[in-house]
Amino acid sequence: MPALAPPVRDERDALCGFLAYQQSAFFAVAHGLTDEQARATPAASALSIGGLLKHAAGVQRGWMARVAAAPGTPPPDDRPMEDRMAGYADEYVMGPEDTVAGLIDALRAQNAESLRLIGTADLDAAVPVPRDAPWFPRDVEAWSVRWVILHLIGELARHAGHADIIRESIDGATMYELIAAAEQWEPQPWLTPWRPSQ
Repeated sequence: MPALAPPVRDERDALCGFLAYQQSAFFAVAHGLTDEQARATPAASALSIGGLLKHAAGVQRGWMARVAAAPGTPPPDDRPMEDRMAGYADEYVMGPEDTVAGLIDALRAQNAESLRLIGTADLDAAVPVPRDAPWFPRDVEAWSVRWVILHLIGELARHAGHADIIRESIDGATMYELIAAAEQWEPQPWLTPWRPSQ
């Protein structure tokens, strides 16, 4: 759970290092939360920390399936569009059966799989652009694996920012004090590791 991404040796090392850095933000922001707190939606949006943990795993799973299949495509999802959209919407919700511990375990496993794939994938391999949703460009035939990784880093960063705002709305905790608590840093005159309120 670093406060900064590590130094890098080359392009692949940079892609892995910066992805791992963005992955780690979700563990810090969930540090010390109960299941009830992780389900809370205290900000203007319907997002919760638990839902974002779930989505961070799901979005990686989807993009990494494309990386693993490149230059081909993953097996098609033959479910009706309504079922596919319901599954996508569920990816943002911490259900009553979900726990913070379970969501964190699933995210850790997916993070490791994403980094494993990125460590070996051909960065120049073509990843065909899907044609089943309007947000995918019509004037692009394929991205590179490199583009997919950079896109994933950006998406995780954006959702980590959402999670920061939600966490601060829950109990006032901010990222550096959460990292300090999770990493057991010594208190500083300018930074006190987060502790649960009494």
